[in-house]
Parts: sequence; structure tokens; C-alpha cells
Amino acid sequence: MGNVFISIKNFIRKHHLEVLKDVALFILITAGIHFAWRFWQTQFNYAPIRDFMYGLMGQMAAEVYRESVWVIDRLLDITRVDETMYMYFPNRAIMYVNDGCSGLKQILQFGLLMLIFPGPWKKKLWFIPLGMLIMHLTNIFRMIGLAVIMNNWPWYWHFSHDYIFRPLFYLVIFLLWMFWVERIRGSGDEVRGTGEDILDPR
Repeated sequence: MGNVFISIKNFIRKHHLEVLKDVALFILITAGIHFAWRFWQTQFNYAPIRDFMYGLMGQMAAEVYRESVWVIDRLLDITRVDETMYMYFPNRAIMYVNDGCSGLKQILQFGLLMLIFPGPWKKKLWFIPLGMLIMHLTNIFRMIGLAVIMNNWPWYWHFSHDYIFRPLFYLVIFLLWMFWVERIRGSGDEVRGTGEDILDPR
């Protein structure tokens, strides 16, 4: 079995397929985290830390709501009435920010991806928190965008929610990962120095 892995690694190096290997690993980790989370959510309802998870999602959703409303009030010309976790618009449209809008899954998904993906830990110590902050700001942008849609084109809201702003999370995760691989992670020697033999150009 060891000879098989060595042969595969030599084939990858010989044909310069390191990038494809990184992409395959990214897809595998991202899909694994996504389906593991869904299974934990639907089959176990976040047990054994159910109360903690729902409390955390509620707090994060409230913060997303507060920050989104602040931007809408001060930077956008949208007349609306807001109550706790609800936004009421002049066209009688209503947008509710629930626990699922917290962005917690996507933030943790990015964090776990970067923890698992090979790279120097010293760089991960600052890149992971920075990426999590970017994911949170992406969620704020998503909520503001959905509010604009609801205020002006409410008939496009469901399409925008499901097919534009939801995939936006994964686009940002992918771009952050690409930036990590191409600009931050470093050379094969540096990665190998972490005990993770990923890129060895020799």
C-alpha cells in the first residue's frame, strides 16, 4: 500500500498536478464538512451541545440583524420599519432574520477547512480569524443585498436568496482558499516543514 501512495505522489510531481491535487482536497474537505454538518443538524439536532448551538446561532443572528439595519439606515435610501429580527418595507414585504441567517455554519466551515488543509500553523493563526471575519462581513453584505431586493423587487427575493446570495458564501470560501494556496501558504519546503508533505518540487 505504501508503494502505491509513493507511486501516486511521484506521478503527481512528474506531471505537475499539484494544483489539481489541492483542488480535489479542497472539494473533498468542503463537501465532507457540509454533509457532516447537515447530518448532525437533521439527525441529532446538534446534540450533545444543542442548547449551546441554538444560543450561539441566536446571538449571531441578532448581531447580523443589528449590523445590517445600521448599514441600511445610514448608507442606503431604503424606507423601512424594523422590529426585533423583522424588517417591514413600504411595499408590505417582510423579511425575517432567523437563526439560519447567523452565518455560523459557513464561518465554521471555513475555519475547519483551513485547520484541515495543509499549511504552516503560524500563518493559519492569523489567516483563519481574518477569513472568519470576512465570512461574517459577507453575511452582512448578503442581508443588505436581500433587503434591497425585498424593497425594490420582492418577486425576485426567493431566487436571490437561494441561487445568488447562498452560493456567494461558497464563492468567498473558494476565493479565500485560493488566496491561501497561491499567496499565503508558501513553498513546498515550508509546507513540508509543518509535517504535512504536500508540495515537494524535487
